[in-house]
Amino acid sequence: MSATWYECKVKYRKIDESGVQKVTTEPYLVDALSYTEAETRINEEMSAYISEEFKITNIKIANFAEIHPFENSDRWFKSKVALVSYDEESGKERKSSMYLLVQANDVKEAYDNTISVMKDSVSDYTVPAISESPIMDVFPYFSGEEEQFEKTKPIAVASSSQEEIPEEVEDI
Repeated sequence: MSATWYECKVKYRKIDESGVQKVTTEPYLVDALSYTEAETRINEEMSAYISEEFKITNIKIANFAEIHPFENSDRWFKSKVALVSYDEESGKERKSSMYLLVQANDVKEAYDNTISVMKDSVSDYTVPAISESPIMDVFPYFSGEEEQFEKTKPIAVASSSQEEIPEEVEDI
C-alpha cells in the first residue's frame, strides 16, 4: 500500500526579523496513509520545532505526483509537467499534466532539477510552468526500518546449486 502526501497548515506564533511576535500559518507536507496519520505525524514533527502551542488548521491531499528534494537547496517549487501522448484512433496529440514538487534555490535551478528528474522519461513532455511553492518543509515517512534492512540484507553468492543459496536470498 503506498502512502499519500498531505498538505497540513499549521498556525503558531513566530518572531519575525524585527523581533515582533506574530501569528502565522504555514503549509507543510507529510507522507501518510490517512488523514489521521497525517495529523499525528505533523503534530510529532512540529513539536520538535515549535516549543509553544500550535494549531493544525487544515489537512488536505496534496496534488503532487512526485516529491524531489535536492541537496543545498532551501525552497520548494511546483513544476507543471505536461506529458504528450498520441491518440492512435483520432491521430491527435493529447497532453496530460502532473505536478512535481522540486527543491531548488531559484526558478532556473528548479527548471534544471525538473529536467534532470524527467531525463529518463520515455514519454515526450514539456514544462509549461514553474512557481515557488508556499510549502515550508517536507516530512517523508521514515520508520528506521529502511536503514536496518540495508545493514542486515544478505549478500548473494553465485552458485551452481540451488541448495547452497540461503533462504533469505531467495525471498528477495
